[in-house]
Amino acid sequence: MNRSAHVIAKMRVYAFLYYFTWAVTFVLYTLWLSEVIGLDSVTIGTVFAVNGILAVIFKPVYGYILDKIGMSKNLLYFIGLITTMMAPFFIFIYKPLLLSYTLAGIIAGSIFLGLGWYAGVAANESYMDRLSRVYNTEFGRIRMMGSIGSTAGASVSGLLFNISPNINLVVSSVGAVIMLLVLLSVKIDEKLLVDNIVVSKDKIKSKDVLELLGNKKFWMFALYIAGVVWMMFVAEQQFPRFFVTFFDSKAEGNKWYGYMMTVKNGLEFLTMLVAPMIVNRIGAKNALLLCGAIIGVRLMLCGMVQNHIAISVLKTFYGLEMALLLISAFKYIAEHFNKKVNATMYLLGYQTMIYIGSTLISAPAGHFYDIYGFEQTYFYMGMWALTFTLISYFTLSKCRSGIEKESDTYTDVKA
Repeated sequence: MNRSAHVIAKMRVYAFLYYFTWAVTFVLYTLWLSEVIGLDSVTIGTVFAVNGILAVIFKPVYGYILDKIGMSKNLLYFIGLITTMMAPFFIFIYKPLLLSYTLAGIIAGSIFLGLGWYAGVAANESYMDRLSRVYNTEFGRIRMMGSIGSTAGASVSGLLFNISPNINLVVSSVGAVIMLLVLLSVKIDEKLLVDNIVVSKDKIKSKDVLELLGNKKFWMFALYIAGVVWMMFVAEQQFPRFFVTFFDSKAEGNKWYGYMMTVKNGLEFLTMLVAPMIVNRIGAKNALLLCGAIIGVRLMLCGMVQNHIAISVLKTFYGLEMALLLISAFKYIAEHFNKKVNATMYLLGYQTMIYIGSTLISAPAGHFYDIYGFEQTYFYMGMWALTFTLISYFTLSKCRSGIEKESDTYTDVKA
């Protein structure tokens, strides 16, 4: 195995461990808030709203740092150190604060989760995308190991949670320590960083961010995120609470939710394998529109089904949506925006916009769940997503289609 193959292999292991450590705990985060802490729907919605506010702050900062440091792993080391503290933070700081001083707990949790997960996962994905292009491979071939990690974590999360939620947290912290050791062993070949189309020699400056914000393409892409992707992620936040209502007991629902998430992550893994071919064939814009149509139809059907088998099948399509959306977004950004602001565009125009939605919609969605029920709320969310998918047909910029070479797919196009 040559040196390049070693780097890719180690990053695949790193991706597996990062997503595993967070999936073991975070896949049941909503249940932890409701069953362990005892928060109601509105307060849980507020938790996610504040999480979104901090994510909106941290993500652009992470993006700017990534564009500034290029292929340096320093930011990933910082995120890894935060992740190792998951068990002590949740057990000795987050839980006591939420029980005694709820507002202080919400703020403290938002800072921790923002640095380690909400902004952390976005920074990791942006770095993986950049590294994959430096080493002339597909991002999906690295990121799919994250899907396997999520699958592994989700498959045991429900079982561990029913024994003790603290076990989930300890497993996450131990996994993070191993993850950091793997990251330390990754050595980037400096020769590959000379004269390539991925990392800009001219580092990002403040004026580049202002120019990005003045670009019409930025706001048309943001409109797609607001109309389609907001519905996808906000609906996901309290879905575990909806899912367990299909079972006779919460314990049985928690167990089946873990199994169902395993299938979902497996589908995400498989889609990561084929999504690059699909996106290259039909173009990034059409892939985004296809993803929007799937999201809208799935959410509407979630509001109509009556049994746990049907809702489980529908939920697994979330994995397909995630993979298709992620690959499409990276390819759309690479085709339409300057490489100097590549990470900033992803973390600001994609990731930050997602969590602006969490900030604005999470609490109102909680009210809708309590007043109208999950079924009716999901149906309306699906209609909203389909409407904005249609609008985006006219507002997103045209992309090239047809199977192309990797280097051509990622040709830098000045904004």
